[in-house]
Amino acid sequence: MRYQMRYRVWLLTVLAAVGVGASPLNAQALLHQTTKINFGNLEEQALGLAREAAQLAQFEQYDLALPRARLAAQLAPKAFQTQGILGSIYLRKEQYSEAIASLSLAHKLKKDEPTILFSLGAAYLRNKSYPEAISTLKQGLVLEPKAATAMFDLGNAYFLTKRYNEAVTIYKDVLTLDNKFWAATNNIGLVEYERGNIEQAIAKWQESLKQAEKIEFLAAEPTLALATAFYRKGDQAKAIQLGVEAMKIDPRYGKIPHLVENLWGDQLINDVKVILAHPKVKTIIEESDLATRQVPRLRLRN
Repeated sequence: MRYQMRYRVWLLTVLAAVGVGASPLNAQALLHQTTKINFGNLEEQALGLAREAAQLAQFEQYDLALPRARLAAQLAPKAFQTQGILGSIYLRKEQYSEAIASLSLAHKLKKDEPTILFSLGAAYLRNKSYPEAISTLKQGLVLEPKAATAMFDLGNAYFLTKRYNEAVTIYKDVLTLDNKFWAATNNIGLVEYERGNIEQAIAKWQESLKQAEKIEFLAAEPTLALATAFYRKGDQAKAIQLGVEAMKIDPRYGKIPHLVENLWGDQLINDVKVILAHPKVKTIIEESDLATRQVPRLRLRN
């Protein structure tokens, strides 16, 4: 599993850097603002635009945030805040090359800001530039050694390069910092399954579900992983029951590309296919696909 909270944390950090508190704003009010440039103080206005872009991004209004962030970076290209916010928005929009370029520049402008390094490391990770991700995340962790989400990304980078022992060590370090970080426990299960340690994987996925329950979260990923493991052990009834439950929680996990993105290894991907092909599970996936196609899309004007 990949963990997403860091991007919001980065935006809040930069908001603080440009002098804005983290209190929520009225999204509708922001949507109706019109950008007006006064050429008297470009940097001050650029920081205002960056602030507005970051606030819009908090509401996941990335298509509205991006033009503001671009303009802010053009007006004040040597301000780490404008480059950092632009890079973080590119990251959320999955434009990884652009994110790396902006965040790299932000890092050059502000060498001692760990959140920039953490976001840059995440961009490298999503861009499949694993050596760069590992190096960058480790640099950030020197500055801020107790950043659990960045540490989790480092564990994922080790996992994706099949450095399993190092990945497990990092995931355990994450859990030392946050014993409710269920995704770290889940990913230890992913490692153990790829190693062929089925019983250890099952134990970790069951543990991760208990951790998720403590924060009132229903976790589809370990539920589906458990279904796969039980099917492999021969308990088909329990496996299908768990597979149905997982799809009801989040049918995105019925798609192989989504599983790959969430770090499922080759063995687990191969084994889950029989679960996803079962009529009871497949029906839920198909109904979800149909419902998604029927939802009208709202178009917002910038």
